[in-house]
Amino acid sequence: MAEAGGADQLANLQLDEATGEKVSKSELKRREKQRTLEAKKKEKAAAASVKPKPEKVVSAEEEESQLTPNQYFEIRSGKIQKLRQSKAPNPYPHKFQVTTDLREFLPRYESLKTGEHLKDVEVRLGGRIYTKRVSGTKLVFYDIRAEGVKVQVMCQAQEAAGDVPFEQQHEHLRRGDIIGIVGYPGRTAPRNRPDGELSIFAKEIILLTPCLHQIPSEHYGFKDQEQRYRQRYLDLIMNDNSRSVFLTRSKMITYIRRYFDERDFVEVETPMMNAIAGGATAKPFVTHHNDLDMNLFMRVAPELYLKMLLVGGLERVYELGRQFRNEGIDLTHNPEFTTCEFYKAYADVYDIMDITEDLVSGLVKHVTGSYQTTFHTQTGEEYQVNWEKPWKRVDMMGALEEACGEKFPPGEDLHTIETNKFLKRILQKMNVECTPPQTNARMLDKLVGEFIEETCVNPTFITGHPQMMSPLAKYHRDRPGLCERFEAFVCKKEIVNAYTELNDPFDQRLRFEEQARQKDQGDDEAQMVDENFCTSLEYGLPPTGGWGMGIDRLVMFLTDNHSIKEVLTFPFMKDEPNHGKDKKTAAEVVGIKPEVEEGIPHK
Repeated sequence: MAEAGGADQLANLQLDEATGEKVSKSELKRREKQRTLEAKKKEKAAAASVKPKPEKVVSAEEEESQLTPNQYFEIRSGKIQKLRQSKAPNPYPHKFQVTTDLREFLPRYESLKTGEHLKDVEVRLGGRIYTKRVSGTKLVFYDIRAEGVKVQVMCQAQEAAGDVPFEQQHEHLRRGDIIGIVGYPGRTAPRNRPDGELSIFAKEIILLTPCLHQIPSEHYGFKDQEQRYRQRYLDLIMNDNSRSVFLTRSKMITYIRRYFDERDFVEVETPMMNAIAGGATAKPFVTHHNDLDMNLFMRVAPELYLKMLLVGGLERVYELGRQFRNEGIDLTHNPEFTTCEFYKAYADVYDIMDITEDLVSGLVKHVTGSYQTTFHTQTGEEYQVNWEKPWKRVDMMGALEEACGEKFPPGEDLHTIETNKFLKRILQKMNVECTPPQTNARMLDKLVGEFIEETCVNPTFITGHPQMMSPLAKYHRDRPGLCERFEAFVCKKEIVNAYTELNDPFDQRLRFEEQARQKDQGDDEAQMVDENFCTSLEYGLPPTGGWGMGIDRLVMFLTDNHSIKEVLTFPFMKDEPNHGKDKKTAAEVVGIKPEVEEGIPHK
């Protein structure tokens, strides 16, 4: 029986042709099913290996990033020209109503929670695109800057409004473009982090002004110093620090104006072109008046005109304005620069010292929030400056005697030939060089610069100047040969020059004649005789204190910039050789020809 059962089982076995084995019917079915599945898998895998991988979609912005600046400019100019012709959209609309100040927007909505939106609050903002990030066809992010602050703008297709479809609103926009945004405030709800970013959720984006040039990437920035000065507009677009410097400068000038206005001073404006360059010891620029066929000098200082106003009865005057001096260009000097000068009747040099301390220390506190500032020199030295009053006072002649180890001639002899010989010997002894002409005044000034100014890091008054160094200052009431004058120095540089004004017409003419003698000796910076000013003194100038301060240099100290070019919006620069000769304008690139325009003569 057992043998018969075994035979029956063998008879029921099926041949597996793939392996040559005999197996049960159910096992054979399982194996065939398994083989069918494996075959399908292999076919699928083979098909996948043959099927080409989809190419990565490259955005227009990424393609354009590979272009040279000239290529980008030409292509972009062509595209904008087409928009100018089609007006779809108009790339230069006349008006966009802005109702939102971004400086107020950020603190006002900072408290919004992640995912919270205020759809009933309309935001209308104008700003410049710094970054553009495209995520598919229905989502675009922008980083926008306006008024020196940045905000993210999130644009979603389902939120789009206005006459222009979503894609067309964004396809023409590039980094650097100025756009108008209409939307509402909210905070994003990203999946990969718990805190969202305060943003404007845009309903409509409008191109207001396209940028035809590639702007530098935020990663590399715009750091080339010379190009920053030449292209200050691009510097301001890319560098927040430059913007901060000019805002600080404006804040300082506003404070100075308010200080004098609150003390009943009158702000005035005086001529910038004069027949005589007077008011300061400096070399002037010469210009020419065609109709009168006469040479004129750009002013080196407004001093003489301001004092003539005091003669006329305006007893407290000040002027903030440009001066022009045809001298060297260096880290602290520019051919044109800004000063503030004030004159106060019935005040003397000691009153002016008090006003200087009060004005400047108050200004520093107002602008920086402290009396302590830090300044770094070109060589990397760091100065910790304390502007709080009272300031140190140094007597010029006493300090020079201490530095040189010799007694100097008395004040009344400082203008003599004997003193000239003495000063030449002192220069040689102290190993100090003074370029010709070696007048007494120039040699003394050189010694002061070498041994006194170098010690003045904190604000310091240098007093007791010789009369022959100060042709417009009144003689010292107690020290013959000296005058009542001070210079204020900070970080080894002069910021203020002031004195009890010379109001004696007899003495003033003698001083001017001495200056004329120095001019004959070759000193181009010596002043000329101003007959009109001398005549005005004969009508009577009241006892007066006068003062002048360099604005640019003070801005340098308070913004920690060792170069004057950093604090001037457009500093003087040498011409670049061949600059712009081969460059085409946007109009030339797209073939626009100039239209005839009839000029209207000046009336």
